[in-house]
Amino acid sequence: MAHGEVTFLESVNRMFDRAVATMDLPPGLAEQIKGCNSVFQVRFSLKFGKEYHTFTGWRAVHSEHRLPAKGGIRYATMVDQAEVEALAALMSYKCAVVDVPFGGSKGGLLIDPRKYQEEDLERITRAFAEELIKRDYIHPALNVPAPDVGTGPREMAWIADTYQTLKPDDINAIGCVTGKPVSQGGIAGRTEATGRGVQYGLQEFFRHPKDVKGAGLSGDLDGKTAVVQGLGNVGYHAAKFLSEEDGVRVIAVIERDGAVVSDKGLNIEELSAYRLEKGGLRGFPGVDYVENGRALLEAECDLLIPAALENQITVENAARVKAKLIAEAANGPVTYGADEILRSRGAVILPDFFLNAGGVTVSYFEWIKNLSHIRFGRLDRRFEEMRGRQIADVIEAVSGKSVPAALRAQLMHGASELDLVRSGLDDTMREAYQQISKVLHENDDVPDLRTAGFVVSIGKIAQSYKEMGL
Repeated sequence: MAHGEVTFLESVNRMFDRAVATMDLPPGLAEQIKGCNSVFQVRFSLKFGKEYHTFTGWRAVHSEHRLPAKGGIRYATMVDQAEVEALAALMSYKCAVVDVPFGGSKGGLLIDPRKYQEEDLERITRAFAEELIKRDYIHPALNVPAPDVGTGPREMAWIADTYQTLKPDDINAIGCVTGKPVSQGGIAGRTEATGRGVQYGLQEFFRHPKDVKGAGLSGDLDGKTAVVQGLGNVGYHAAKFLSEEDGVRVIAVIERDGAVVSDKGLNIEELSAYRLEKGGLRGFPGVDYVENGRALLEAECDLLIPAALENQITVENAARVKAKLIAEAANGPVTYGADEILRSRGAVILPDFFLNAGGVTVSYFEWIKNLSHIRFGRLDRRFEEMRGRQIADVIEAVSGKSVPAALRAQLMHGASELDLVRSGLDDTMREAYQQISKVLHENDDVPDLRTAGFVVSIGKIAQSYKEMGL
């Protein structure tokens, strides 16, 4: 670890402390909120051929001021208990800032999923899930996982099926996990949700001229240049939507094997397809390839979007980061020490627990769908279409003119599940940013958006504890 750096968990806790210092909380309540309530570690073995493999996993519950506790399960070679605790804490603050009524939790399995065949990975996932289910660390009313690094809808389907096998009498069993395939009780828009939330969060930031000016920028997203680190689920969707719908020019994408650069802007769809086919970015035609991809974090750009892993911008490289606005699409990409350096240089950071909250927001919608046992839009979509048709007919009757076909089609469009999910996510990101910005501008002790976000989150959690009489 570089000189002057602290661990990921300590980094989250120091940011928490910085916010608490600006608040008036009853003695001891801040410590109750900050600490992890429980951590479960499990070791289990499976036999592959003649050989036994032993696996270690964790599930941390940071806060239970709201139930169920919510948070992803990641499969990675670097995962450990401290990382899981840090991520669980961020989940508590994330849910609070976007008004999703969940506590914070997180899980991790120490494994490289790329080294296992699908059938072996299924055995491992089901065994891990069974250990957690037996102790209620997976339960639709108590603890609801979701995908994270190294996991996806496939793993969530395996976990849901394992739960339903063990708890066949639980009518809400399908709600024990979110991020499932739509055919297995998932919800339209969940796969894109985190990246879509990044887009909506940035759009809302640019609706606040004072905040935009504070970042040394002007106007809206159109024409802004961006560097994106990570072309996984989050980075891909964020880059795709921002470039295709908002006019952002993505001039560089950084991946494990290096980076590609083009001043004209990259075609994200083509780049992603190439990466999936070739396993990396090297050789993508018509662009410059840079072997030391991480150096592109220091490139000249308007927006820097780290969408990979934590601890990417550190005290070692923070002083060389030139981006005016850093949009944290990943969890913890900026260390505490780097945050201090960037703030001293006037850079504006949209904090992770706000900006990447799209995933948990749409997970909340999926959970509601599972517990209500009906998809969104099923009852009212055709009613909306009929109403639209009636409005078009009235316009024609009153005016004596035909409503153009395109306008009639718009009026008659009944909201689908995806329409409703995107609408709810957009509203959530707007409301959350407005609360954060309000705290920043009304409290002279709050220096930046991250601290303001923590103040919003901690205030809501503290209010819950007070109202519960704890």
